[in-house]
Amino acid sequence: MWLWIGLLLAAFLIALPFILERLRRPIDETARRNAPGRFADLTQGKTHYQWHGHVDGPVIVLVHGLTTPSYVWDALIPRLSVMGFRILTYDLYGRGYSDRAGGRQDCDFFLMQLEDLLIDQGIGEDFSLLGYSMGGAIATCFAARHPESIDRLILLAPTGLSYRPSRFARFVARTPLIGDWLMGVFGGFVIRRGILSEAETPSEVPDIYEKQARETRRRGFLPAVLSSLRHLLSKDMAEAHRALAKTDIPVLAVWGERDEVIGPEGLARMAELNRRARQAEVPGATHSMAYTCPDDVIRAMQEFLREVV
Repeated sequence: MWLWIGLLLAAFLIALPFILERLRRPIDETARRNAPGRFADLTQGKTHYQWHGHVDGPVIVLVHGLTTPSYVWDALIPRLSVMGFRILTYDLYGRGYSDRAGGRQDCDFFLMQLEDLLIDQGIGEDFSLLGYSMGGAIATCFAARHPESIDRLILLAPTGLSYRPSRFARFVARTPLIGDWLMGVFGGFVIRRGILSEAETPSEVPDIYEKQARETRRRGFLPAVLSSLRHLLSKDMAEAHRALAKTDIPVLAVWGERDEVIGPEGLARMAELNRRARQAEVPGATHSMAYTCPDDVIRAMQEFLREVV
């Protein structure tokens, strides 16, 4: 009898992450009913996107990071619009309202989505590209692969040169099977605990902390985060930055003075790998600076963005 109880308990524990995943809210037509913006049917799946700002303005494409979808830009969008830009935002696969596309979430995976979306929206060249956190790594990959397409590159607290994941994130990324189980069972709790730890910091994106917490309860989100941790975020971007240093693309990197996710190593390595790149540090800013101090971020970028390339 005890043998059967033990076997049933073992089977339940093995199945637990799959059970929990099925209980999470799927991203389907019901979930998308009141979504802002539009959807593009791309090679890997459906992508949620929005246009903002001036219809005839110069185009700037914004790429968000690991866990927070395109609403992470909501505080910067009005400020970029005042500068005259036509702004394209979108949700990476596995986040927000976009599909939970299968595959290794590495540079090629995310570049295919971005390349497909640009084609779908008729954007060929001479646009600006702004990447935040993991989005900075994606933007760096794109610029290195398609230097003829963009007129400037802005990297906001980018990964790829320095990244300090939590002990939990580091362990699940490096440990197959056990890491998958832990992410499926405890990943949402760990991410929500991190959100709660900074929820007292004022944000200029209304309810962003509640929105971030809801993401963890959507089906496909945790597997997407784990795949990105194991593939894109484990990759060093030094080679791509060296390639950019050989092009004429103007590059600006903006760092937060108190960013514990990236640390000061990123700024130092950027100076070493691309001496032509300009850099700015936002005093007192953490990794959440896009929505906690957007005015300071814009001030760090505005001269660079206003220059005629």
